[in-house]
Amino acid sequence: MPRNKPKLYRLTTLGHKLVREALKNFESISSFADQKLQHRQTFTKFHNGNGVVRSTAETYCDVLDIPNWVENWDNIFELVPEKITNWPVYDHGWVGRKNLISCVIKKLQGSCRLLLLLGITGIGKTALSERISDDIQSRFNQILRVNFDSDDSPKNFVNVAARWLEELGILIADNQTENILKQLINYLREARVLILIDSLEALLTASEDGWGDFADEWWGRFFENFLTIESSPTKLIVTSQDLPSKIETLASRYPNSYHRQILDGLLADEQIDLFKKAGLDVSLNSKDREILIRIGKIYKGHPLTLRVISGEIVESFGSNACAFWQNVVDEIELVEQHLLAAESGIKSEGVDDDWKLHKLTRKMRSKVYKHRINAVFQRLKNQNYDAYLLICVAATYLCPVQDSAWLLQLNRYIKRLKNQVYSKEKQQEVLDDLFARLLVETSINHNNNRVLGLHNLIRSVALEHRQTLFTE
Repeated sequence: MPRNKPKLYRLTTLGHKLVREALKNFESISSFADQKLQHRQTFTKFHNGNGVVRSTAETYCDVLDIPNWVENWDNIFELVPEKITNWPVYDHGWVGRKNLISCVIKKLQGSCRLLLLLGITGIGKTALSERISDDIQSRFNQILRVNFDSDDSPKNFVNVAARWLEELGILIADNQTENILKQLINYLREARVLILIDSLEALLTASEDGWGDFADEWWGRFFENFLTIESSPTKLIVTSQDLPSKIETLASRYPNSYHRQILDGLLADEQIDLFKKAGLDVSLNSKDREILIRIGKIYKGHPLTLRVISGEIVESFGSNACAFWQNVVDEIELVEQHLLAAESGIKSEGVDDDWKLHKLTRKMRSKVYKHRINAVFQRLKNQNYDAYLLICVAATYLCPVQDSAWLLQLNRYIKRLKNQVYSKEKQQEVLDDLFARLLVETSINHNNNRVLGLHNLIRSVALEHRQTLFTE
C-alpha cells in the first residue's frame, strides 16, 4: 500500500510576522543559514510560505528563538491545503519557459501582486498562468477563477464578485455593488488568496484614450482598490489578448505591485521538446526531425498550432511526420519561398499571396482558425472596422516595414472605400488600436528604425480576410 504523504505546515500571518522579527538579527536569509548551519534553500521555502514537515518547522522555531511557539503552535502554523493536480489547460504536454517562470515567481514572491500575461490567441497564456499557479499554490488558502472566454456566467463585476464571496464563505451583507466591492477588498487585504482571471479582453471596450477600458466601470474600480492596498498576501494572475490600458494607467502609480509579460512562441529547443513529448521521433538522425523543425519555424513556435499538428501526426499518420509532410509540403514551401524572397530583398509585397497556414488540415481549421484566430478578426471587425481594414491591407507586406508604410496603405484604402481622408492623428489612432490588441509585431531594422510586421499565422488569416473584403 502507498505510504501516506506527510502533513506539511506553513506560517500564518502571525507566524510570518514573528519570523521576520527574529530575522532582524541577521543581515539576510543567507547569513542566517550560514551562522545557524541551516540549509538555505529549505529555510527560504519555509520563509516564503511553502509547506515543510512539522519537525523542520519546530527546528526553525528553536533556532530563531520564536517566543512561546510550542503553546502558540496553532496560531503560528497552519496545514497546507491539498494541491490542485488537474488543471484545465496545463498538462503533461507542457514544455519550456523555465527562465520566464522563475523570473515571474520571484516577482510574485516579492511585492508584485498583479501579474498580467499578454499575447495573441493560442500563445499559451492560460497554460502559463496555471503552470505558475501550480508552483505557488501551497502559499495560498484558496484559489478563485473566472474565465471570460468559456464562462457562461455574466461578465459584470457584481455577479463575479458575489460568486467569489460565496466561494470564500462570506455572507454578503448588502447587495449594493459598492458594498460587495468593499467586502471583497477587505477580505483580500488580509487573506492569502490566488485569483486567476482568464480572457480579460472580453471585458474591454474603447474610450477617449483608445482601446482597453472596462465596459463595466466596476472592474476598473476593483483593480484600482486592489492595487491601492498598502500590503496584501493575495495575488492576481490575469491573461488577456488585449492590453487593458485602464490597468496600465492605474498600475503606473504602483510599479512594484504590477508586472506585465508579453508572450512569444516557444524557442527552437522548446519546440523539439514539444514534439518529443507528443511521441514524435526527434532523434538527430531522424528525417522527421528536419521536417518538424521547419514546421516549428514557419509557425514561430506557436504552442497551440504545434500541439494540434503533433496530435494530427500521431492520430492520423501513425506518428510519421514524413507522411504528414506529403500532405502539406506545397503550402509550407510556398510560405518559405515568399519569406526567403523577402529576406533577400527580391520581394517586399505579396498582394496576391494566398497562404494556407491557418487551415492546413481539418483540425487546424477547427481548433486554431474557426475557434480562435477567426474569432479575433471578427471581434476586431465589429469593434473597430478601420483597424480591421488596416491589418487586412498591411498583410500585403511580406517583411516588417516602418509605420509610415502601414499608414500609407490605410490612407489609400480609406480614400478608395470610404472616399475620405483621415488626419495623421486619426491614422495613428487606428494603428494604435492594433498595438493595443497585440496584433502587430515590432522590431528594429538595420537602419535602427522601428518596423512593424505580422506573425505568420496572423498574416495568413489577414490575407484571407483581405480577399473577402475586396470581393465584398
